[in-house]
Amino acid sequence: MLLLHYIIHSISLYSFPFSLLSSPFSPSMAFFTSKATISTFINFLLLAFIICSSDFGLLPRVASLGINYGQVGNNLPTPEKVIALLTSLKINRTRIYDTNPQVLTAFANSGIDIVVTVENEMLSAIIDPQQALNWVLTNVKPYVPSTRITGIAVGNEVFTTDDMNLIANVVPAMVSIHGALVQLGLDSYIKVSTASSLAVLENSYPPSAGNFKGEMVGIMSQFLQFLYSTKAPFWINAYPYFAYKDDPNRVSLNYVLFNPNPGMDDPFTKLHYDNMLYAQVDAVIFAMARMGFNGIEVRVSETGWPSKGDVNEIGATIENAAFYNNNLLKRQLRNEGTPLRPNQRLEVYLFALFNEDMKPGPTSERNYGLYQPDLTMTYNVGLSTLSKPSASVNLKSSASQASRKKCQSLGYWIFVYLLAFQVLMRRPV
Repeated sequence: MLLLHYIIHSISLYSFPFSLLSSPFSPSMAFFTSKATISTFINFLLLAFIICSSDFGLLPRVASLGINYGQVGNNLPTPEKVIALLTSLKINRTRIYDTNPQVLTAFANSGIDIVVTVENEMLSAIIDPQQALNWVLTNVKPYVPSTRITGIAVGNEVFTTDDMNLIANVVPAMVSIHGALVQLGLDSYIKVSTASSLAVLENSYPPSAGNFKGEMVGIMSQFLQFLYSTKAPFWINAYPYFAYKDDPNRVSLNYVLFNPNPGMDDPFTKLHYDNMLYAQVDAVIFAMARMGFNGIEVRVSETGWPSKGDVNEIGATIENAAFYNNNLLKRQLRNEGTPLRPNQRLEVYLFALFNEDMKPGPTSERNYGLYQPDLTMTYNVGLSTLSKPSASVNLKSSASQASRKKCQSLGYWIFVYLLAFQVLMRRPV
């Protein structure tokens, strides 16, 4: 951005008309008849250099979009192929549900941010600071900074389990993990939180009525105090699909799918909502505010829509899944915020990258993936032009890398010529 600002500023120094397309280009190079003209040409070279050195002009990288990379399957592609896929999709954030060494090693130098998870069964041991330090030394320290671990989720949807001991261990485990990161000097780069189900809320409609369940107030107070003091986000797993499935006669399908609809106005704030996901996020923000905590960022750690379900799983169709994820992608490309926080882009992690054939539960649980294990698209959400199996993904990735190398080489020579022209400009006439 600073370089782009420099270009704009430099070009503005000259008031004479100049058009690169309409100016004559004679063999005698009369084109370069003044220092001003040379300077303008340099600025165009610099602009070309920036374009070649960035993703400008390519598929735009969605700054706030991530995707969940689940691995509960026996036919999933290798981590290396997953990296090639994510890179081709311009997705630079992902979340895994463990600390798989094969995945963390493969993601080194990929440029992809990754959130790792302390599995629920580990929490009772992790509350011991020494055990937490050992966990970080084993599962995080060996991989950073080459692997860009940016977050640690201490458990997943723990607050809505029936295990009271597990619930009581969440915050102490988070404190111990954060303490280990501080001890190792990693706390500035890696944030500690936990992903919660929307079921932590007693009310979510209207958003301004959002509040936590009464039995969770005590633990939530400790949790929010930790997030506030460490500047960590509140991760919420939010699925408008479930609201529609449970009450399709009263919940508008267009409202949950981000399709055009009248929406709803919060009767207290007068804020207008045209989709349920944003309303759910704002309900969490209001719930935190009711407990005296403002300024904690809310991020959507999971959201998605199943492309297939059992007979009683109303709405689980490939058409609805495509609508939901495609419309959400469009919102993410605009870096939208919610009505309550319109100027803070909402960070979202789609669920999920692949259909996972070994997940237990109803059919829908195995059909949230945007991609099949053979890397073909389950449906096209507009995220990629890729629709071929893994061999094509590798070819696409290689072609992209080769193109980038050529562009970077061109950028290098542009930079050399730029410096040479700058020297010529400064020589006395």
